Amino acid sequence: MATERTATPVPATGDVPRTDDAGPVPAARISLDAVITLLTHRPISLYAASVLRIGYGLCYLVFLLREFPHRDEIWGPDSPWTPALATRLFDQTGWFSFLTLSDSMVYFDLCYLAALAVCALFLLGWRTRAMSVVFALVVASFHARAIFMTDGGDNLILLMALYLTATACGRRWSLDARRIARRARTGRPGRWALWRATSDLWSQFGMARECLVTALHNCGMFVIAAQVCLLYGSAGLYKVQGASWQAGTALHYVVNLDLFRPWPALSALLDSYPLLLTAVGYLTVLIQVAFPFSLFSRLKYVLLVMLLGMHLSIAVLMGLPLFSAAMIVADAAFLPDRFYRAAARAAARALTGLRTPEPMTSFRRIPAVPRQPDNSRPLGQDAGPVLATEPVPEPGRPARAEP
Repeated sequence: MATERTATPVPATGDVPRTDDAGPVPAARISLDAVITLLTHRPISLYAASVLRIGYGLCYLVFLLREFPHRDEIWGPDSPWTPALATRLFDQTGWFSFLTLSDSMVYFDLCYLAALAVCALFLLGWRTRAMSVVFALVVASFHARAIFMTDGGDNLILLMALYLTATACGRRWSLDARRIARRARTGRPGRWALWRATSDLWSQFGMARECLVTALHNCGMFVIAAQVCLLYGSAGLYKVQGASWQAGTALHYVVNLDLFRPWPALSALLDSYPLLLTAVGYLTVLIQVAFPFSLFSRLKYVLLVMLLGMHLSIAVLMGLPLFSAAMIVADAAFLPDRFYRAAARAAARALTGLRTPEPMTSFRRIPAVPRQPDNSRPLGQDAGPVLATEPVPEPGRPARAEP
């Protein structure tokens, strides 16, 4: 018995095939549209970007203030690494530093004071878009002037300062955000709002500018996250290749280095527990390797807490506060905005409670009032007078009516 076959109709030459069929081209188009929407529709992690701005601005401000008595020995004209040697190195590496433009001590002091002012303004978020570029120039200039005295913390701050120039890190918790909010409350439109209202050309220009700023911000935050993941992943993989890390004895040698022993008694105490040091060493490698793979799970928050403890231990035990602070601030980029909003609300409630405490009610004794005779009691069992105590209202507050 032959099987009946149905012929499949063949579309004519001029027919257009359906575009809603599942296939690689529509799927790729949908994915591309989703990526473009993600990059240009809404800026992500605005609070995290503001935390990065505040954190790195504060770190470098404290760093420059701490080294203020030794500024001439590190970056000044009388430094062992003279401006002439630095300029010769710049010819080979392509670096630049405005500190080498003059050998005058007055010029150097003025540059140092200007760098302190730039760090403070960047921390506060004043004209953040322009100030972020100036802050990156300051960090790059000081880094290049004494490049042989830098460490991993300086390198990370330099990279983050360059990345923050592309982000909108001044839209939250900044003087710029406060100025925009005040302008919105008073009803006075901003510069871009006036231009958009005048003509269609300015309207199109404003929309294009907003899309460009959003795309740059989102790309900058993605690059920052990728940089931190690369840092942790490479550090963990390099530790895996080391024989001392494989044997679990790496931290034993670390706590016995005189260069990294600010508290010798504490380092000796830790060295007396070799099993603990071995466990901490293996756990450190595991955390660093696992962190890039935990970004899309809740395990990320557990690892962030453990990384916070690790960096605080490095700051105390090894005497590297700048490096630890730079890493802690970088880890803050992975916390969601809802965490920072909740933290801000909790801090606001705590400050409000401290500023306006609840008024305390004072008490006083009033004269005894004889009790009215109770006909339901037998004769001779009257309770007698009662001493009543009632709250006295504060001045200006009405007394509470008793039911």
